[in-house]
Order: sequence, then C-alpha cells, then structure tokens
Amino acid sequence: MEIIDLFSGIGGLSLGFEQAGFEVISAIDMWPDAIKTYNHNRKEKVGQVVTVEEFNENILPSLLKKHKVTGIIGGPPCQGFSTVGQRIIEDPRNKLYLEFYKAVKMAKPDFFLIENVKGLTTLNKGAFVQDILNRFGEKGLGYTISYKLVNAANYGVPQNRIRVIFVGIRGKKFEFPEEFPYILTAKDGISDLNGKEGEYCCKPENDFQKEMRGKMKKPLNHEFTNHSEQTVSIISKIPDGGNIRDLPAEYWSVRKYNKAFERMGTFKPSNTIDTGHRNYFHYSENRIPTARESARIQSFPDDFEILGTRGSQYKQIGNAVPPMLAKVIAEQIRNTLEK
Repeated sequence: MEIIDLFSGIGGLSLGFEQAGFEVISAIDMWPDAIKTYNHNRKEKVGQVVTVEEFNENILPSLLKKHKVTGIIGGPPCQGFSTVGQRIIEDPRNKLYLEFYKAVKMAKPDFFLIENVKGLTTLNKGAFVQDILNRFGEKGLGYTISYKLVNAANYGVPQNRIRVIFVGIRGKKFEFPEEFPYILTAKDGISDLNGKEGEYCCKPENDFQKEMRGKMKKPLNHEFTNHSEQTVSIISKIPDGGNIRDLPAEYWSVRKYNKAFERMGTFKPSNTIDTGHRNYFHYSENRIPTARESARIQSFPDDFEILGTRGSQYKQIGNAVPPMLAKVIAEQIRNTLEK
C-alpha cells in the first residue's frame, strides 16, 4: 500500500504509517532541516524540499504513471479559515489546503488523512470542518469522512496532545480505534534518561521505554542545556506538574503568558511538546528536556536521529505528529481497507 505524505516535516505520520505496513513513495516539505532529518532516517530518500504546487504540477503526474496511490496524508496549514466573511475559501492562506485537495483529486487514493490543531474545528463557526465535508465528501470527491478530536495520551503516548484528525475512505466508514486502558506519565516516558548526558541511566523501566530504546546502547540527541543560576533557581521552585502560577507574583513577569515555566509531572502525561522548548521543564531535574527526551515524549524511537542545530532539533520535534498515534490510526485504516 503506497502513500504520499504532504507537509511531512520530519515524518511522524510517515513513520507511524510505515510501522503499520504502508510504504511512503514521496514526502514533501518546504523546510530543508526537516527533509534532511526525514531522509537521514530512511533507506529510501523519498523526501523532497519542494512546494506542494510544484509537486502537484511536476512530480505527482509522473508518480501516478508508475504507482497506484493508496493514500495521501498530511497536515495542510489552514489559517485562512479564521477570516470573517463569505469568501473564506479564496483566502490566500488557504492555498496550501486547496493544493492538498487538488492532490487527492488528481490521485484518487483509497483514503486520505488530514491532521491539524484542534482550534480549526471551531474557527469561523466550523467553516474548516464544513468545507472538508463538502469538498472531500460524498457530494464532492466521494469519500465517507470521519473526524474526531484525538488526544495522543489515550493511545500510548506520554503526552497530552489534542489534534483533530479527518479520515476519508471510499465506500467505507472509518471508526476511530478504541482508547488504550492506561495513561503514561512524563516520568514513564523518560525516566531512563535521567541524570546522564548522552547515556541511559538504567535499564528500561516499562514497556514503552523498552520499545523506544530497541537495540540502542546510547541515546542520540541527548545533550543537556546549561542554564544560568537564576533560571535554575526559578525552575527549582516549580513543583511537580506545576507552573509559574505556583510561584510568588514577582516571578510572573519573567514570562508574559501562563504557559511559561511549566514542569512536567510524575503523575500525569507531559504537556504538549511544542517548538518553544524553553516553556517546560524536566519533572525532577532543574533544566529543560533534551531533544531526545522531547522526541521520546513524542514517541520517536531512540534510533531516530534529529539533525541540525539544537534549536532546529526542538522545532522539528515539536512540529511532528507522534508516530505511535499515527501507527494506531494507520492500523485501523488498513483494517478498514482490507475488510
């Protein structure tokens, strides 16, 4: 089953689908750092730095002559749906979303998947949701569409990360998989990485850690950040799972918004791993998580190496879809297609 990943980033969706038995024949993104990491972690270097417009015009037609595309996956930016008024679709910021639609229209795959931030379900009274249902649905391209707000923490990822996922399948209705009977905490995700830079501190402490480590002897991208004494002092005052609001008011002005200075918890999943990596801290050590710890909390296996500067690594990780979530969804899509 061959698929295409548009707006792939480093390939969280791709990896999950590959783990479920799909083959990615092409992936595109406009950020060179992300594509370098994408290709670095695969035998087949199918990632390209190219616009989706150029892909649809110059690359997709030749792919379709050689391949039967089973699916198209991706997270097209859709900021234009926040525009008030009637001409929402024509907003230039929706161009990338419309190019995703064009790729699906051209390839006629058996299924498509769109992943995006949860806020898009309510922007402009649900205009984004309605357009997908109209444009891709039974009266449009002919797909039966299911969508849901999904929290990665409910599918084995040690992180609260809520995203909306749309799945359209030709002639079949997709049922989202049942949630797992357990929740992993941030500590469950990374406790074997504590205290030692570039090394594991101990044997895997649970099945998740065992799966993430595989056959690795040492973790990649596991370098500590040296903080100033002032920063360490402030972090040390934030309780387990707490945030800046747990400190006296004089500390609040250091960061101007409430999400700043959150500490991961030993009793709950991590908050959403985002690109602003200095916003959250290790659950017991007075530092930000390493790139590896962030990748682990995103459920990237430890042999998945992130290239680029430290800042770029954090941004690449924060932009990704958790592969473990992608795998669960992909397995359900495959089961639906094979029924």
